[in-house]
Amino acid sequence: MSHALTGHNRPQQVIEAIQHTNAPLAAPTRQAKYAKMAASPYRFFRGTNHLYWDDVWHDWRFALFGGWPDTQTWLQGDAHVYNFGAYGHHDDQVRYGMDDFDDALIGDYQYDVWRLAVSLVLDGRENAELSPKAIDKALKKLLEGYYHTLAAYTDDIPIEAVTLESAKGPLKPFMSKVADKQSRARMLEKWTTLDEQQGRQFAERPGKLANLPADVASQLRRLIEQEYQQTLQAPTKENDAHHFSVKDTARRLDAGTGSLGVERYYVLIEGGVEHEHDDIILDVKEQVAPEAFRLMTKPQQQAWRKLFPNEGIRHAAAFHAIAEHPDAYLGWLSMNGKIFSVRERSPFKKDVPTHKLSGAKSYRKLARQWGQILAREHLRGAQALNKGDHRPFALAVCRRLEGREAQFVDVVSTLAVAYADCVEQDYGVFIDHFLATDSP
Repeated sequence: MSHALTGHNRPQQVIEAIQHTNAPLAAPTRQAKYAKMAASPYRFFRGTNHLYWDDVWHDWRFALFGGWPDTQTWLQGDAHVYNFGAYGHHDDQVRYGMDDFDDALIGDYQYDVWRLAVSLVLDGRENAELSPKAIDKALKKLLEGYYHTLAAYTDDIPIEAVTLESAKGPLKPFMSKVADKQSRARMLEKWTTLDEQQGRQFAERPGKLANLPADVASQLRRLIEQEYQQTLQAPTKENDAHHFSVKDTARRLDAGTGSLGVERYYVLIEGGVEHEHDDIILDVKEQVAPEAFRLMTKPQQQAWRKLFPNEGIRHAAAFHAIAEHPDAYLGWLSMNGKIFSVRERSPFKKDVPTHKLSGAKSYRKLARQWGQILAREHLRGAQALNKGDHRPFALAVCRRLEGREAQFVDVVSTLAVAYADCVEQDYGVFIDHFLATDSP
């Protein structure tokens, strides 16, 4: 029988999905993205979120521990261990959590839990060099951290973030180092130069920043100084007419893996005027629909568009819902038919280098904290959807898990290891087809 008569052709499906997703990219950008994805199976996983959503969108296992309207919340949408990191914005306080909401959407909590668990397996194999047994233990800690946190928040108590003061285990020395080594002044020294005549401007950073054509720079300046400010949830420095004065603009290059190819700009604004380190770098990033949107039915898509007329509105709504301390500069703008999010570039952006952790025990401690943080972010997301009350979501998930916590751990752990194996196979197909040939 010809293989063409069956739809079960995983290699061809993977090839076609990658081609279709990346077809809009210019050839040099597409090749740069493929080169990043080729670094490892985990990098490949980060660059193919679309494959994950295709695979799990209608998975029957959702019904075991969720799949109900009240087990839905705001999701991060691309949950993986390197989407956790140190961050901090206008108040210059270092925090740790998820700070990337480009793929955020509303859906069942398990989409995030599963993707995070798969990423732990891939990261544990590649970076932490853990044994299969150590990875199983880390998965258990991740999932226990998640559901124990939900159980602790079935009452009406504040949902707190991880700060430098509250950090424990491996996060404590990591965040202390970030606080000591990174600051707004150091970020500005890295990305800008200060000239007595011209003032502060973006530095020449080949491969990271590029000059903009005069017409694009002028358009971006006008949008930041006039229209963007109307999208802020609360006016920032509304009595300071010069706060949003644009000093310089640049195109941001080679950032991210999955998002490589979207238009992105850095805009330097005046900020405060008290000293030379008050300047603010705004990160202006093109926003496209989250991967799950294309899998929704037409009525679901229509309902989604009524809630979120464009992706800038969706991104800002998700950020305000999930983040414990939303960025005061969070807004959006429209330019040349595309929608862009606008936010402050964090002076403290840093990932935990998992390859430097001191063994499996440290990794387990961190995995538990990842589960706790994801649970708290889901609680905040549910709070935003339920008139300020996170309890219905926490109670709904806990009812689905009650007396079956061990089964939950077993099901998700088994899925995570098996899917990581599949990712490694898909990665091999990708390497053979896109890197070992001259395929476009």
